[in-house]
Amino acid sequence: MPWNIGPTQLLLVLAIILVLFGGKKLPDLARSLGRSLGEFKKGKEEGDKVASESIKDVLDGIKNEEPKKVEEPKA
Repeated sequence: MPWNIGPTQLLLVLAIILVLFGGKKLPDLARSLGRSLGEFKKGKEEGDKVASESIKDVLDGIKNEEPKKVEEPKA
């Protein structure tokens, strides 16, 4: 996602955040954002693990299936 945010725009956004939340709430806000990102990453990894296990189970089931015998055409 290229957003082309320059240093001026970044400083403006940070100033607005500072005015809205105040200096005392910023550390709490950053901490909760970090925890949220950590939980998101953990959930994503867990979902990826479950998905890969499911795919492995399906592929193992396909490999273990006996091939169906095809009858010869009758003349």
